[in-house]
Amino acid sequence: MFTRKAYGKLLDWKKKGGKTAMLIEGARRVGKTTISQEFARREYESHLYIDFSLPQPDVRRLFAEQIANVPAFLNQLQIITGTRLRERESLIVFDEVQGFPEARQAIKHLVADGRFDYLETGSLISIRRNVRNILIPSEEEHMDLNPMSFEEWLWATDASGLLADAIAEAARTRNPLPDPIHRLAMRSFREYLLVGGMPQAVEAFGAEKDFFAADEVKRQILEVYRADMFKYGGTDSAKVAAMFDAIPGQLARHEKRFVLASLGSNARYRDYADAVFWLGDSRIANVCRKASDPSVGFGLSAMENDFKCYMADTGLLVTEAFADRDVTQNPTYKAILSEQLSINEGMLVENYVAQQIRASGDKLYYYSQYGGKDSTQTMEIDFLLVREFDNAAFKPRVSPVEVKSTSRYSTRSLEKFKAKYGKRVGTQYVLHPRQMSVEGERVRMPLYCAHLL
Repeated sequence: MFTRKAYGKLLDWKKKGGKTAMLIEGARRVGKTTISQEFARREYESHLYIDFSLPQPDVRRLFAEQIANVPAFLNQLQIITGTRLRERESLIVFDEVQGFPEARQAIKHLVADGRFDYLETGSLISIRRNVRNILIPSEEEHMDLNPMSFEEWLWATDASGLLADAIAEAARTRNPLPDPIHRLAMRSFREYLLVGGMPQAVEAFGAEKDFFAADEVKRQILEVYRADMFKYGGTDSAKVAAMFDAIPGQLARHEKRFVLASLGSNARYRDYADAVFWLGDSRIANVCRKASDPSVGFGLSAMENDFKCYMADTGLLVTEAFADRDVTQNPTYKAILSEQLSINEGMLVENYVAQQIRASGDKLYYYSQYGGKDSTQTMEIDFLLVREFDNAAFKPRVSPVEVKSTSRYSTRSLEKFKAKYGKRVGTQYVLHPRQMSVEGERVRMPLYCAHLL
């Protein structure tokens, strides 16, 4: 199993001694089952694993008939599964719990019993059909598992961990890496940009750096996602699929705001609101809302119908961009890697940054203003973060983030944003392909530092 930051969060949860259950949410194929099984194997004397993506008729019947009597339920569950559990030394894993919501509802009683720890995994947890007629347990903590971040990619591809440490130190001290190390980091970043962070794709890429093998895996994952759209999307399935397929084209535009009219002249947000929710809740897309009056607490001015939509994994976006071909061979990927084949790298880089921000636990917001005939008032800030600001006694301020895929660019939007919002604005970040540099309140960071914002 690859090293994942989520494992540390599970260790912290375990120390609480069974006071809550942990629910790991995430898209299909991001590694929820793998990390839950590995955690159970390493950290407990014994464990019981139930996969609710399978029928499990005896187990399901047991929930219906015995859950009111928890001791009898747990005794019979051990007999049915042939697993002996030890009090306070065992973990019960409910995998793909959205497939049997009654098990999730039972968490309230199982946690109160106190003898064992409980770990759940699931996708589409909040979809109406998966919460209908059940009481959501308050004894449940939630943790998101995203595709592997760039830092996790570095841990997977460099066993020594030295490059990841060097990048983290450069970001902390805001000192540039030596040029040879910078070039090495940029090379690794570009490989990640093409392969992405889906664990199976990273594994397929492997030590041989086989882009074709990774691409085959990503195509299979995209097929799984599309099947889920039509299986679980209900009456909105066609809209969900249409929006998902439109993401690369929308991101290829200069202004990356999702234009619903591109799906049909009569398309309106009120008709697609549930589809937008489905894409976000399934974790296969990252929805970025516009904050119309950015201040600490972006949700207060978030506009539901003004949004950008990124794919949750940039590697999947690359494969989707080449979806008109049955396969994408190694030479194509290597030509892109060496910048010998033109591709809209701007959309990939911005999608990558959105992926890193989400993996760090921040929600996505952006800002834009159209000045009409007065172009001096037009500006767009790719992302907004709330960060403590050195020059304001470490109080939180709005940190605008601009993403640049080339070495030549302007920062006029940042200047306009600072002029308009003044003291609300803290550190300004520019992510670019060049070295680290600091100019007053503006920090220019290499793209490979995005996970350290």
